[in-house]
Amino acid sequence: MTAKKNPLSRATPGALVPCRLPVASQTLAHIGLDPGTWAVLTDSIFPSARTPEGVMLAVRYCQARGLDVMKRPVHVVPMWSKVLSREVETVWPGIAEVQTTAARTGCWAGLDSPRLGSEVTKTFRGSIKRDGRWEDAEISVTFPEWAEITVYRLVNGVRCPFSETVFWEETYARAGRCELPNEMWQKRPRGQLLKCAKAASLRAAFPEEAGYTAEEMAGKPIETDDVAAGPVIDAESATLEASMPPARVSETETAPEPDSSTPSDASKDAAIEATIKARVAKLVERAAKVRAWGQAEEYARSRFNGGHLAYALAEIDKAFRADAMGDTAAA
Repeated sequence: MTAKKNPLSRATPGALVPCRLPVASQTLAHIGLDPGTWAVLTDSIFPSARTPEGVMLAVRYCQARGLDVMKRPVHVVPMWSKVLSREVETVWPGIAEVQTTAARTGCWAGLDSPRLGSEVTKTFRGSIKRDGRWEDAEISVTFPEWAEITVYRLVNGVRCPFSETVFWEETYARAGRCELPNEMWQKRPRGQLLKCAKAASLRAAFPEEAGYTAEEMAGKPIETDDVAAGPVIDAESATLEASMPPARVSETETAPEPDSSTPSDASKDAAIEATIKARVAKLVERAAKVRAWGQAEEYARSRFNGGHLAYALAEIDKAFRADAMGDTAAA
């Protein structure tokens, strides 16, 4: 009797791996994963992730930090980007990972029981999307006004306390862009605040090791392309052009009047063109690695305009066609 083959094992180069978030088998090979592991990651480890790029970035983050992705040390968190005017998926470590990192320093010396402020009840109002339609909603939540946790660190052999106080209304995660708390902060108003208080105290005690956590960043907007406060990774743009400066280059920008020490207009134009070409080349290179051509085009539209945009789109299209032809030849 012939044994049945796992359909995941029959993935051919260029074919999409069948699972909740399909991805090209070549892309999996590039990040060192097999189809079965990818299915587990998308269905069980990161079930709330909406894009394959989000899961891939979580994998890359863990690889770079030497973490076991199967233990879910990081979370894929949707955040609203004011620059892109849309939600993007970002990757942040969980509170357990930050505490583990602190413990591995050998200077972790425990923590005190949490302290909570008095409880208040407040009604929040806003609009949320249900079944594809926007509806007005009203939610009442009872929560402690603040929370504080003291973390201890050994400094030159002395056990030193580090405390931070966080306030619920300044910290809670919002559902979309309205003032309504998200589902988790409605269900666990105390638990979520305590996680954030612990994260804040760990950062105070271990500033060289601890950063912002998924619990703190969920529901927060991205004010700029690079959130300096923590290790945000934008699943749809940072993976394409993470090392590039965030400034948008415009062909209509005016330059200062030249003086004896200022380069000529011709040399300035040449320098700008060289910079644009280098940025576009880097964008195409990163897009090719994960086959994120749609995201590359969207990213280019948010970064360039005029002739620079036309050049970027032409280069992306040329690389996309070459990639597609390569798949055809391989098949």
